Amino acid sequence: MTPINLSDEHILTSSLSNPDTFGLLIDRYQEAFFRAAYSVVRQKEEAEDIVQEAFTNMYLHGGKFEKQAHASFKSWAYRIVINTAISHYRKLKRARERFAPLDPEIYDNLAGDEDFAKDAERRIFTDELLGELPEDLRRVVEAHYMEGTPYKAIATAEGIPLSTLKMRLFRAKKLLKNLL
Repeated sequence: MTPINLSDEHILTSSLSNPDTFGLLIDRYQEAFFRAAYSVVRQKEEAEDIVQEAFTNMYLHGGKFEKQAHASFKSWAYRIVINTAISHYRKLKRARERFAPLDPEIYDNLAGDEDFAKDAERRIFTDELLGELPEDLRRVVEAHYMEGTPYKAIATAEGIPLSTLKMRLFRAKKLLKNLL
């Protein structure tokens, strides 16, 4: 199997005995996790720190991960990223409240309490919903709607015609609508 075809769970398990393998997960999810962290803290440097800390936690606690019926590595990892981002946000907020900011721009872009809580809940709910989809439908939905990958790139990566991709997205939307 080529690294591209390996499941996230298999890569995580392999990385416990071969740490270099964990780099495959970092390559797969670094951008998506950065966007998730940035949506909470609204600061590039903080989001980068959050992603690094989250990947470190995933690696350190990889042995505790257990695949469940409606949860994948991705939903587990997103939860770690969001929780790490919320912790960072709270630290920034406490620092802002405790000290008069020397540079107000540092704190100007922080989202309100309600915003980050709602975003985190939405992400967790979305991950749980996506976990209900069959694997082939989940992959195309995540690639197109969550990662912003164009149709042609997804079709090529999946090895399917464009018409099949469109049908999978249609079926996925119909299933999600029924779940809601």
